[in-house]
Parts: sequence; C-alpha cells; structure tokens
Amino acid sequence: MIYGVNGLDVHVLEAGYESAGRPLALLLHGFPDLAYGWRHLIPMLADAGYHVVAPDQRGFGRTTGWVNRYDTPLAPFGLLNMTRDALALVSALGYRRTAMLVGHDLGSPVAAYCALARPDVFPSLVLMSAPFPGPPAFPFDTAQSEAPAAQANNDNQTLAAALAALDPPREHYQQYLSARQANDDMWHPPQGLHAFLRAFFYVKSADWPGNKPHPLQGRTATHLAQMPTYYVMDLGKTMPETVAPFRPSDADVLSCQWLTEAELTVYTQEYERTGFQGALQAYRVFSDPELNAELRLFSGRTIDVPSLFIGGKSDWGTYSAPGALDLMTTRATTRMGAIELIDGAGHWIQQEQPVRLSQLLLAFAREAGGAHP
Repeated sequence: MIYGVNGLDVHVLEAGYESAGRPLALLLHGFPDLAYGWRHLIPMLADAGYHVVAPDQRGFGRTTGWVNRYDTPLAPFGLLNMTRDALALVSALGYRRTAMLVGHDLGSPVAAYCALARPDVFPSLVLMSAPFPGPPAFPFDTAQSEAPAAQANNDNQTLAAALAALDPPREHYQQYLSARQANDDMWHPPQGLHAFLRAFFYVKSADWPGNKPHPLQGRTATHLAQMPTYYVMDLGKTMPETVAPFRPSDADVLSCQWLTEAELTVYTQEYERTGFQGALQAYRVFSDPELNAELRLFSGRTIDVPSLFIGGKSDWGTYSAPGALDLMTTRATTRMGAIELIDGAGHWIQQEQPVRLSQLLLAFAREAGGAHP
C-alpha cells in the first residue's frame, strides 16, 4: 500500500488491517534494510491481533517524494523530520496512538524521538540494536564563564584523525557512509550487488563466527579498533572490499533459512533500482553537528514511557557507541524495563530470530499496559 504523508508517498507492508479496531504496531527498519526486513515478524504480530505496519522509511525502497542526489538539502533527512514521517503515518492510518512502536538500527533513534516528542501518540517503545543515549544537551551553567560557549562539535574530526593515525590506518564506517563515493561503491561493486549484499548481511549476523561483541571502554581510536572491519574499516577500502573476504560459502548460503537467495533478490532488485544515496543521507546528518542542532530542543528531556531494548548476542551494534547503553538506562529513559540479548541473533534480529523476538514484543506489550489484543 501507498500512503501520502509529510510530503512523501510512503510504501508500507501491512497485515491485520482487514479487521476493524485492531491496535496498531508500527515497525521502523534500519540500514540497508527495507520494510521487507520485517517479513517474518509481521504475520506473527498480525496473528496476535495487531494491525501491523512497516514502512519503507524516507530514502528507502518504494517510498518516494525525496530527492535522490548527493548534492541536495539534508534537512528532510533529519531525525525530527523522520519522526514527523512516523507521526503523520499514524494519523493517516486513522489512529490516535500506537500500541507497539519498534525501531531497529537507524529506526531506533527515529522511534526514540517519537516517544520523546509525542508520548501521547507513542506510549511505549522498543529499541533494537542501537541504544539511545539521549538528546544532545546544551552546555549548563556557562553564563558567567570566561570561556566562550563551545562552537561546532569537532569530536568526529578528532576521532577520524586518531583512527587514521593507527597502524594500519582505520576509518569509522559512518564517516565512510557519509562520503560522496559510498553510494557508487556499493551500488556498483566489483563482485556484483547481490554478492556484496550477501556478504554484508552474513558478516553482521550470528552466522559469521567472528562476531564476539563486548563492551568497549571508551570512544577512542584504540578501543573502537577492536571492532570488526565492517564497523571500523581499513582506511582506503570500500565497504564492498571490506566484506568481500567474508562472503559465505555456497553451502552456508543454501543453509541460510532467515535470508534465502530469493529473499535476498528482493533487496538486490530494490537497490539496483534506487541506489543507496537516499538510505545514506541520514548518516550525513548524524555526522554534521549543525544539522543536529534542532535536537537540542529536547535537551534534558527523558523518555518516560515503558521501554525495552533488544539486541542480538552476536551483534556489535549494542556496543558500537561506547557508553550509549549505560546512558540509555541511567539518563535517557526513566522506565526502561529490560535489556534483552537474543541467542542466535546478530544485527538482523527480526530476520534471524523472529519467533523469539515476537515473544518478547508481545510480553512487553502486555506488561506496558497499553492497548493490546
């Protein structure tokens, strides 16, 4: 289905809409996923009595209305505008509130700002794979300070220089994804788009035995360099070059039930058609402090609705931003119920372990006390 919201024609996958009066479950995907990434979970939640809606987010898949160029204003891809996308979709569907809001990866901060800005519409929250450390804060009690207020945050530039100075030189994946060449690198990789996507999904899953995530002591170059190269890349290598050595064997591909070749072909065909630039715009926003300045509107605010964090035990995403998990539980939220790490799941939890995920979501929805079947 296609719905017109916030200047977009939003493509959604949905189930359970045939029966009136069902509570709404809204599922927000991440990168380089699509609404299709929820395909295993959608029928499970619909069978439990929900009207389940999973949109292709702004910049992704069959949602249109955004500009597919590198040289374009990035404000439409800011977190607050993507939050408006979600709010407008709920309204367009004829709902006053969601009964379940789930955000994975890039969808996690979008979902977090939904609950932060409009708890009346989003009265419970589930974050997956990407902990939310809270909104950026204004400097406090600086009026009488002799030092001028801090200007643009240069932490990212300092970290990039420190990573480049390592032996061998490294580069954070978000810096790479923000660069002009990233779209063409991934859209037209030497091994072919299908082979690139297969390796990318595989190396970030529990199927790759090299994933042994653990908390990092700090956001320094030496600590971040402990992560696999798909997170902290060898400087000068493209993402397709980075994941190519880890492409699974033919036997591994045949045995992969959570992402069959036919299912992966859906991703291949979509990205062959669109390229990756729209999906990459949000990373450019994340890396630019000026584009994130509007988030300080929520400086000091906490998420006060019942919340849950779900990660995969084999997913580095839980720890890729050192300190974010602790900040989420101690400062950013006031009603975080649990941290659930799922066995047999890497980054693609909703594809790798949908049955266990559905159990956790349905139990949390009952405990949160909102509308549910």
